[in-house]
Order: sequence, then C-alpha cells, then structure tokens
Amino acid sequence: MDRARVFIDGHVGTTGLRIRDWLADRTDLELLSLDEGRRKDESARRALLEQADLAVLCLPDDAARQAAGWLEGSDTKLVDASTAHRVDEDWVYGVPEMAPEQRERIRTARLVTNSGCYATAVVLALRPLIEAGLLHADAPLGIRGLSGYSGGGRTLIERWQEPKTGLLGLVHDAPYALDRVHKHIPEMTRFSGLERAPSFVPSVGPFRTGMRVEIQLHEAVLAQGAGGKRIWEALDARYTGEPFVRVMPLREPLDGDEHDFDPRACNDTNRIELWVVPNPAGHVWLVGVLDNLGKGAAGQAIQNLNLMLGRPEQEGLRA
Repeated sequence: MDRARVFIDGHVGTTGLRIRDWLADRTDLELLSLDEGRRKDESARRALLEQADLAVLCLPDDAARQAAGWLEGSDTKLVDASTAHRVDEDWVYGVPEMAPEQRERIRTARLVTNSGCYATAVVLALRPLIEAGLLHADAPLGIRGLSGYSGGGRTLIERWQEPKTGLLGLVHDAPYALDRVHKHIPEMTRFSGLERAPSFVPSVGPFRTGMRVEIQLHEAVLAQGAGGKRIWEALDARYTGEPFVRVMPLREPLDGDEHDFDPRACNDTNRIELWVVPNPAGHVWLVGVLDNLGKGAAGQAIQNLNLMLGRPEQEGLRA
C-alpha cells in the first residue's frame, strides 16, 4: 500500500496534537510537518497543503476558510476540524454513523467537515428518533452539555490549570456561553432533523477531557406510545454493528449509582456511549458520553481520514 501524505495544519493545538499523537505509529501514512519557526509561514504552509494527499485543518475558523481557499481546484483532500464549514452545502458532514449513506459520502468526498463535540452526541441521539417518528421534529428541546476544560483550547487549559484560579478545586461545573448562541447549535439543528433550534447550556468541569451531553424529552414531545423501550430499540437497531457507537443496556427501572454517566468513561477512545433512561411519568432522559478530544474531535477526524484515504475505518483508533 502506498504511503499517503498527511499534513496537520495547526498541529500544536489540542486537537492537532491528539491527531498527530494517534497517527504517529502509522506505517501507511507519511506525516508532513513544519519546524517551529515556519509553522505560521503562509508560503510554507501552503506548499505542504498542496503536497499532501490529505490535510487536516486544526485552525481558527477564518484561517481554515483561507487554507481551504488556497486549495480550490487542488486534488488535496481536506478534513476541517474548525466550525467554518459545518453547515456549508459544499462540504460533507463528517459523522459516518449519522445516516446509511453518510459513510460512502465521506469516502468519496474531497471536502469533509468534522462535527462539533457536543453536536456529535446530539445528532446521533436524536436523528434516529425523528426519522422513526418517535420524536416530533418541531419539539422544543433543552440540552445540557458538560465538557472537560481541554475543549476550550490552550487559553482555557491554562486558565483552569493556573493554581491562582482555584478552578481545579471546584466541586461543581461552570456554565458558559450564556450570553450568546453557541456555535454548535446550527449543526445540531440541521443534522438531527429538528425544525427548531434547541436551547443549549454548555458547562466546563474540573477535569481535562471527557464529555456528557443530556437531552430531556418531555412526554409531550414524544409520539403516542413512544416510551423508553421503543426509543432504546430504535437506537439499538440503528447502531448495531457500529464499532464506535455503543447503545448501553436499558435498565428499567434504573438501578444505578453515583458512578453512572461519568463524562470520562470514554476517554482516550473514539467511542460514544448512548444511554436511554425512562421516567415513570413518561419522560425520557437521553445521555451521550464521549471524549471531547476523541469521538468529539481528533478521533472523528482520523475516522474520516481513514475513509477518505481508503484505509480500514478503525485503523489507529480505540473503540
């Protein structure tokens, strides 16, 4: 097998570092790189982008748009880990498990946009339910997300790890983005099949990596008779055989304890766990657990890279 040339533009950021680390031992790839003194040099970056068979953009949105513009008309394949192209019609949304045809669309695409970490859980949890008619598409939903502080990049990591802030000693999570519309909401809405944007409150916890996304489904937004068991069956049927999506066993009534739903349960893997928790009142609580830098970022990028380069989809990834 020929070695494919891969360039990570922005390899010193949290996502880029994780991708590079997980690709380091791959003998089927040649990782192109720039030394520290030239990593911000536009001409040097552009040259490697053009040389690469596939490039991963781990850049701020404006820089990702610029880099993609340099490659118009090029044969270089792109995986964009930024938010820049998430709902762009010219880019394929990079969640292979989202729909039966999505994997093939990614495999044959030149331009693939990675999904957001929070959005990955929302889309995988809700889309099968809307398609099956179990959840009304016009449902007004509230979603809550909890992420490790690495999700905010270097600035947030430094803030949380600074001893003077005392943030690592918190005994609660800290909500953020309460004054704006979160950047993941457009993709959550479009790719889940919702007809109205959900209310979304994200928060940061005193741990580096890990993520939990919670969706409350009031019985009024569910189709008649669509209780926890039918919802679990729809998700289980949809993701049977998927190596990176695990629908956890239905426990009704829930016999859980304080260790359930640990946001760090999937750390260092490309796995997402989906939980269905029914309530006797008819409501259903959906929970997604994933590594915000795994299935939520770097792992998802590598999964897309594998498909686009014709490699085994699970190559280099832990499920």
